[in-house]
Amino acid sequence: MTPTEPLVRASAGQSAVRPPLPVKLVIAGGFGVGKTTAVGSISEIEPLTTEAAITEVAAGVDDLSHTPRKTTTTVAMDFGCITIDPTLKLYLFGTPGQERFGFMWDDIVEGAVGGLVIVDTRRLDDCYAAVDYFEHKQIPFAVAVNAFDGQVAHTLEDVRWALDVSDGVPLLVFDARERGSVRDALLVVLEQALARSER
Repeated sequence: MTPTEPLVRASAGQSAVRPPLPVKLVIAGGFGVGKTTAVGSISEIEPLTTEAAITEVAAGVDDLSHTPRKTTTTVAMDFGCITIDPTLKLYLFGTPGQERFGFMWDDIVEGAVGGLVIVDTRRLDDCYAAVDYFEHKQIPFAVAVNAFDGQVAHTLEDVRWALDVSDGVPLLVFDARERGSVRDALLVVLEQALARSER
């Protein structure tokens, strides 16, 4: 039997359901780009979030000009999961977006097969650290441009040029609020991870 077959032999003449293969993916990006929203949109369980209120001190550090209604921020990680089919279950870990929480990334990313970097085209520089991290660690990733208010400020070609990512890195537009859109973006990351494992 192959690892992806849903049944395993329990005893002669009987079979048992094989639990789905657990796969870890990381959702990263800058402050306020939609990481927590994406995890919450698709998770089949109540997501675990570590949201804290944005204090006056934090507001002086974090740029809220493009997210004026944002009142909380992730200070550790987000966690959720989604069963893709009977053979595969994704465990999603969202990183904190602020550079001051960067020391946590190695622990969060350990064991992940791939990453999704979420981008707000109004402030592309906020995602440079995430792109650099995945490139440096040689972890397969895709870049998802979050369509805030249904719009993006730059074309995908301009985003690729600005981020200086190779043609091998998928770029797509998605809506972090839409379950199907998040699912499609995660499937792109899975395809990247699978392609890397077959090399």
